Amino acid sequence: MKKLSLKIALLLTVFFAGSSLFAQDFQGKAYYMSKTTMDLDQFGGQDMSAERKKQIMERMKSFLEKEYTLTFNKSESIYKEEEKLEAPGSGGRRGFGSSLTGGPKYKNVQTKEMIQDQEFFGKQFLVKDELKNIEWKMGTETKKIGQYTCFQATATIERTGIDFQSFRGPRGRDQKKEGEKGKDSTNSNESKAPKTIDVVAWYTPQIPVNQGPDNYWGLPGLILEVNADRTTILCTKIVLNPTEKESIDKPKKGEEVTQAEYTEITTKKMEEMREMYGGRNGRGGGRGRN
Repeated sequence: MKKLSLKIALLLTVFFAGSSLFAQDFQGKAYYMSKTTMDLDQFGGQDMSAERKKQIMERMKSFLEKEYTLTFNKSESIYKEEEKLEAPGSGGRRGFGSSLTGGPKYKNVQTKEMIQDQEFFGKQFLVKDELKNIEWKMGTETKKIGQYTCFQATATIERTGIDFQSFRGPRGRDQKKEGEKGKDSTNSNESKAPKTIDVVAWYTPQIPVNQGPDNYWGLPGLILEVNADRTTILCTKIVLNPTEKESIDKPKKGEEVTQAEYTEITTKKMEEMREMYGGRNGRGGGRGRN
């Protein structure tokens, strides 16, 4: 009980110290690095050599390691990926990669508005929906990220959109014989992609805005780190009250859909691709190996 009281006292001290810096209208920009781990064995790579796996992971690096910026004020933010020049020899995958990466995402924590500009296999969508509340459980653990004192919070959220888990399918050692396929096969595939994700976030009351990277928000301070499933998002730099402020504009291009509608569209496409993928490489497609 005494330890908890000390943590609360520290939180209040940090909060009020930070609040004095943001009494007037302000803007900030946070830089994040995102890294996702991937187990090739879950995607039919059980029989690959270590060298082959290394080559594939090197080619996937641009998909799995990304840099983002979050431009924010007290009520609005825009989160977008930093553009990079593609390395020679990496070609041909940008369209596919952009389908697995969200476009610029606008959040307004006062109006609870979320708008995302999203390309999916060559088609532009404008995903507009209500900014979902996250039921955070406030922890007492603290740590330093750069010069900022951060507090821990945890939550369980629904998985939205698509990711590499969408491509898991029956193949290799996990594939059943033709006569054994049925409802169990479908259920097995679905069980490999959980419907929810456990999230651990670290926020700092020294920057008293309830903003954060990607879909994350709603804590009494800027979120500097997120650990969710196989992805870690870490803030590497913060600039407060820059001399030249950037406009935080809502995305406007694309076919307007809700998040639920967009998820349905992407899920259907992933199912089609998974069937094609299994047909070419598994026993069900009728193609043998040369």
